Order: sequence, then C-alpha cells, then structure tokens
Amino acid sequence: MNLYAPPKLSRRAWRLFMRNFFVWRKLMASSITTHLIEPVVVMLGFGLGVGSLVDEVDGVPYLQYIAGGMAAYTVMFGASFEALYSAFTRMHVQRTWDAVLHTPMALDDVVAGEWLWAGIKSMAAGAAMLAVITALGFADYPSALLLFPVLLLGGLAFSALALACNACARGYELFSFYFTLFLTPMMFLSGAFFPTERMPEPLQIFSAFLPFRHLVDLARPLLAGGAPPSWALNIAVLALYTAGGLWLAAVLTRRRYNV
Repeated sequence: MNLYAPPKLSRRAWRLFMRNFFVWRKLMASSITTHLIEPVVVMLGFGLGVGSLVDEVDGVPYLQYIAGGMAAYTVMFGASFEALYSAFTRMHVQRTWDAVLHTPMALDDVVAGEWLWAGIKSMAAGAAMLAVITALGFADYPSALLLFPVLLLGGLAFSALALACNACARGYELFSFYFTLFLTPMMFLSGAFFPTERMPEPLQIFSAFLPFRHLVDLARPLLAGGAPPSWALNIAVLALYTAGGLWLAAVLTRRRYNV
C-alpha cells in the first residue's frame, strides 16, 4: 500500500463503530454525564460570574452569548478525548486493534471506524448540551435543529486531528500537551467567551485559521434563530480539517504499523 494514499473508506469501518458502541452503551449514562458536567459548569461559571460584570455582548445576555461556544466546546473536547485517550487504550494498551486486524478488516477500516465513533459520540454529547441550553431558554427553534449536522461535522474534524496525534503517541503524556498547547488556547482565541473582533488584529487573523472558531461561528447564530453570515466558509474550513486530519491520521497510523 502507498503510505501517502488517501484512506480507503468501506462499510467494514461501521463494524468497529458498532463494536465500540456495544461496549460503551453499558456505561452510556455515566459517560454522557461526565462529558456534560464540565461544559455546564464552565458555562454557568463564566456566564454568571462574568455576566455579573458584563450585562450584554452583541445585544444578548452574556450567558446566552457563550451558550453556542459551549455547545462547540463539548464537541471539541469530547471528540478529542475519545480519539486520544480511549483510542490509544484500544490501540496500545488493550491491543484491541491488533485483534481486529486479524479479521478481514484493514488498518484504514480501523482508523475510519474510530474516527466515526469519536465524531458521532461527541455529537451525542453536544446534543445533551443543547438540551441543557434549551432548558435555560437560550435555543431558538427550528433553526437550533440545524446544530446537529454542524456538531457532527465539528466532531469529525476534531476526531480526525486527534487520531493523527494518537498515531504518534508512545504514552498518555503526549495528550496533555495536545490539550494544553492546542485545544485550550484555541478555546480562548475562537470567540467562545468574547468577540474575536475585540482581540488585536494579528490574533484575529490567526483565529480565522482555527477550526474551533468556525464551529463557534456556525453554532452561535443557529442557536439565536439566525443564519451564520459566513456559513459556506465555515463549513468549508471544517470539511478541510476533517479531510486533511483523516488523511494524516491514516498516513501516521500506517507508518506506526509499518503497513
């Protein structure tokens, strides 16, 4: 196989997805709750704390303003955690991937199955966050329903990027750097908590290349009942990160397995 060939996607990848789902469903309630607690606490902490100092941002209460960012936050961190810690455990610690590769499934099928699983699972966590936002009265329907495909695309983008990092890992230590040096700065530079227009111009330009920025730019208007002004660009950037990340994940995983 050509090391740099695009990943071959087949329906066999769905079998790994279903394998992960059957294992996960035994812990489904605790898993969703765990992924939901942190963004809810962050949203209420920032929303009520900073909201007591800032009445409105862009004409809406501050807590409502950050709701879209927190839905995106849930997906970004959920997809990344699953495609890093959980996937690495299956790949390196439990050797589940090695067992799967003794079946007719190819390595590209395994990578694609993990990618789909992390992306779709993170969308489920995002949907739970949307339920919380709806309960708080910050979701405008029916436009908020369009958030589901947006969250799915965001989840697939971040799961692809995380799987590329996973392929390079020799231990869990690398993932701390991924979260600390990549995800956390991106969270604060992408408009989740304050408008990017308030940042210095160089940071605004840098922010425009970050996938989380485009996920937030899609989520916030949809929750408010409007249409994202640059929706085509936002979707294109997320799709580019998805395709590029999946290709990179496939290449690096093949190299790791000497395929």
